[in-house]
Amino acid sequence: MSSTIIKNNKLLIIISSPSGTGKTSVCKRIINHDKKIKLSVSHTTRTPRDNEINGLDYFFISSDDFNSKILDKSFLEYAYVFGNYYGTSKKNVQEILLNDCDVLFDIDWQGASQISNSNLARIVTIFLVPPSKDEVLERLKKRSKETGDDHISIQRRMLEYENEMKHASEYSYVVVNNEIEDCTKKVISIIENERKLSD
Repeated sequence: MSSTIIKNNKLLIIISSPSGTGKTSVCKRIINHDKKIKLSVSHTTRTPRDNEINGLDYFFISSDDFNSKILDKSFLEYAYVFGNYYGTSKKNVQEILLNDCDVLFDIDWQGASQISNSNLARIVTIFLVPPSKDEVLERLKKRSKETGDDHISIQRRMLEYENEMKHASEYSYVVVNNEIEDCTKKVISIIENERKLSD
């Protein structure tokens, strides 16, 4: 999918990881730290979790609405993940760039590969990895108490873990998320160095 380049000195920052690695927590810390980075809010057909707000965490839409957006090419990228669709609105990304901000994506490897074909701005790809597979399982179990994910859902995410890890080599940077504050600092440092290259 190609589009007109809007801001040549702006960045599309893609952060991916296996489920349970903590990328959403890292992304939240990045946008709280730097007001010139805005998070791209994805559309999804998934049911909202108790702590999620429509328009802030995701745009929650029906499968029919999602399919309509696919047909009219509204998405910069979209993917089917764990039984639900997720997609990034091209228009929303363009608006963030026009407001002179970098765009941060919390997406999986499928979406990352699609955005890599766009030319809206310069792309920086970062893959977060956990310290170990066992640690991911513990994090998913802990998270399930907040999200209500059942045992089958956790098993499914663990089965997908190996497949997701195979894609780490496709990214420009790989960062281990052993301790969240340290990981966030490393990612912020990468972004700041990449900005210098864009100036």
